[in-house]
Amino acid sequence: MASSGGTHLVHQRTEFDDWRSLTIGIYMALAGYAVMVGLPVISTQWVDNLGFTEVQVGRVASADLFGLAIGAVIAYFLVAKFDRRHVTIVSAAAAIAANLLCVYYQSYDATLILRLIAGIGAGLYTGIAVATIGGHSRPAFAFGMELFAFAGSQGAELKFLPYLSIEGMYFAFAAFFVIGLLFISWLPRRPADEALDVKVDVEEPDGEHHVEHQHVPAYVPWLVLTAVVFTYINIGAYWTYIELATVESTASPDWVADMLVYTSVFSVIGCLFAVLLSNRFGLARPLLITLVFQASIVIMLVFGITNFTVAFSMFAFNFCWIFVDIYQAATIANVDRSGRYVALLPAAQGFGNGIGPFLAAGVLSFAFGYDGVFIMCAAASILAMFVYLYMYMMLRKRIPALADAS
Repeated sequence: MASSGGTHLVHQRTEFDDWRSLTIGIYMALAGYAVMVGLPVISTQWVDNLGFTEVQVGRVASADLFGLAIGAVIAYFLVAKFDRRHVTIVSAAAAIAANLLCVYYQSYDATLILRLIAGIGAGLYTGIAVATIGGHSRPAFAFGMELFAFAGSQGAELKFLPYLSIEGMYFAFAAFFVIGLLFISWLPRRPADEALDVKVDVEEPDGEHHVEHQHVPAYVPWLVLTAVVFTYINIGAYWTYIELATVESTASPDWVADMLVYTSVFSVIGCLFAVLLSNRFGLARPLLITLVFQASIVIMLVFGITNFTVAFSMFAFNFCWIFVDIYQAATIANVDRSGRYVALLPAAQGFGNGIGPFLAAGVLSFAFGYDGVFIMCAAASILAMFVYLYMYMMLRKRIPALADAS
């Protein structure tokens, strides 16, 4: 919680604070995001082993990530009304089946459809996961823990996925969902509180305190989700094509492969730094600065890709990715204790991640090259910054405690 003019947000502890609830939520999120994390390796396999063109890779990646968005939208409607354990079983079954079918049906058309189905299952599964994490009474801490684990799993995934065939990757993704089902009894069945209602501790002139319930305008979570879309247009395009963009550069292929692994682990530092800054300065102001910095490190690649620039870009990009994710997730969780809007996070991420490669494929098909892709990425990050700036200015007028909350 962060003080603002004698007020601060109040969150009461619930069953979502139990370590088992947080653990299963984090694991499910890692499993649901596994394909998104592995896209640099998977996209190369689609080209090398299945013969897909660069444009086809962008479209298959978009199908998977659009599916993630669709599944999370479904979670938005189900997460506060139905038993979350039952919904999780259905979503995991869809993702497992689609991944296994990808082993046997490897044409471009079949893969396109199956990756869409796998994405829908993963999106619904991940929507339940992030709603569970967001139910914690300290959402910035909870999402910090998730992204700390995410950073480690990202490095491990990018380290070991290249040793697998494309079939082995599909089997691995299916196994991740199976493991999660073994611990489904740790998952809370129902939400803790209502959506768009915050408790604010108000300090009166005489030093006494009282708690007020304040209704959060509906535009707040929707503005955050819009900014998430722009942020992930940048992330989706960058992460899908960064390895392919270096092929005709002066950067060493072995160096680039190593950087994909090592820079992902570096994002742990971004995770820790984000939580510390949030405790001191709140969520909004560090987020605005980070988005501008992220745009700068992407546009840097337009001026040349070398061993140094690609390493610096990947290190900084991973740092900012985790940094931004914590702030986006915690902002929504602060205003949505029901989990409904939090469940839409994977939708916004998947939608943006899907648009990103799709737009990048269009940029490449019009022969603007990878310079055009990186310019598009930077523009998306700046648009996200402006959306957050508008939201922050509005909240400063209506609910200052929420505007500067940690």
